[in-house]
Amino acid sequence: MNYHSPLPDISVPGATLTEYVLGEAERFGDAPALVDGVTGETIGYRELARQVAEGAAGLAALGVGEGDVVAVMSHNQPRYAVAVHAVLTAGAAVAPVNPVLTPGEVGGLLTAAKASVLITSAEAAEKAVAAATAAGLRHVIVFGRHPGARSFDDVLASQAPPPRADIDPAAALAILPFSSGTTGKPKGVRLTHRNLVANLAQTRVGWRITNSDVMAAVLPFFHIYGFTIILNSGLLGGATVLTLPRFEPQSYLDALAQHRVTRAYFAPPMVLALAEAPGVERRDLSALRYAFCGAAPLDTGATERAQDRLGCRIRQGYGMTEASPGTHQVFEEEFARTPPGSVGVLSPSTLARLVRPGTDEDVAEGHTGELLVSGPQVMAGYLDDPEATAATITGKWLHTGDLARVDEDGLFWIVDRLKELIKYKGYQVAPAELESVLLGHPSVADVAVIGVAHAEGGEAPKAFVVRDGELDAAELMEWVAARVAPYKKVREVEFVADIPKSPTGKILRRVLKERG
Repeated sequence: MNYHSPLPDISVPGATLTEYVLGEAERFGDAPALVDGVTGETIGYRELARQVAEGAAGLAALGVGEGDVVAVMSHNQPRYAVAVHAVLTAGAAVAPVNPVLTPGEVGGLLTAAKASVLITSAEAAEKAVAAATAAGLRHVIVFGRHPGARSFDDVLASQAPPPRADIDPAAALAILPFSSGTTGKPKGVRLTHRNLVANLAQTRVGWRITNSDVMAAVLPFFHIYGFTIILNSGLLGGATVLTLPRFEPQSYLDALAQHRVTRAYFAPPMVLALAEAPGVERRDLSALRYAFCGAAPLDTGATERAQDRLGCRIRQGYGMTEASPGTHQVFEEEFARTPPGSVGVLSPSTLARLVRPGTDEDVAEGHTGELLVSGPQVMAGYLDDPEATAATITGKWLHTGDLARVDEDGLFWIVDRLKELIKYKGYQVAPAELESVLLGHPSVADVAVIGVAHAEGGEAPKAFVVRDGELDAAELMEWVAARVAPYKKVREVEFVADIPKSPTGKILRRVLKERG
């Protein structure tokens, strides 16, 4: 059966991403659009629109235009938004790059994206110049100064006329993020202007951001969650977007209090940290009204502990890079009625099915199946990979690779990643379920579960555990065994210093599998 959003379909505006997001900038005037939580640098809405226009003219003078790809590699800062929208206004597309990648990894992404220009933070400039030189890029532009790069200030100071890009929002590439690569080689995801505009319009129906909001932006803008759900949703609503370069519990809590943040956006590791961080109660967090978590499954116990301390409900959403990213959300008015752990309902103009994995057969109502979604936010396809595109999109349906169920109230619950299921003697074991059980132990600070070879079962669960106090492996396995069915028991425990994760909190299981 097809599942529908409880809200009516939307009409997707026929605008470019920048036209849609900054169309009301003049109306917001000098109200702060972006504030750097470290340096205090502030850019007002009118000034943001001016800098975007000047940046687009400067980039066009360097030869950037339709059909080009410009890579942007930086931590979160106000100039990131200026650069991205200047590139889009010039008619080019943006390939966001994680600044912690090695020069070789950066070079590989630049080559794969066919980028001609790289815009970088001063902190990553040395790496950027080396990678760009190896990849044969035309220009490197830096926020600041570096001897091997052109300054972004000089680009803004160009006296060139504004570009006249004539692109079709429905077809033109806007953003080219690369999938996280947790289960294989990263793939370039082709998101058009219409994909992103549609997702912003969809999300806005359930999350009504206004110019009275202050949004904490610590999740990276180079990830689609930070880019769409935080940065551009905030600018679209006229909010103040507070940029933070990294998450550290104490400084983050200070920022929430100092800037009177009204909306916080989390990844699971942040929630785990805030559930235990000292000093939460000493901060005045009374302005905080909504907190959202996405990017990976979130333990219900940690959610409840964190929200009790913050004084604000935390609810999950769901999406993926290939869907711009949002497909499910808990609407603001439903926060109190939606239990922690659910990802809510479908966003407007979004359809879903649950099918038996590997088939086109719908599962019976109430049963778990692979989640398929359809809507205007679904990507145009993978970059230069028609086989992967055809395997991921069949007809109008995007295969998420996630197992989900729908309860009697119509709420969706993500059960686990399809490719990460552990098959013990033919039984399917969900790592996320075991991780939730393990996190309930008072001496477990963090955990990840993978499947490893097993003589009798073929494959069996192994837990990588970060201890918080004294803990014995055998005792922990007995503790889990008392709480799960026999085939779900953890058969091996390895204590580690940390769990490898992506910037948005997804467990990098392939790294753990390499450890064995």
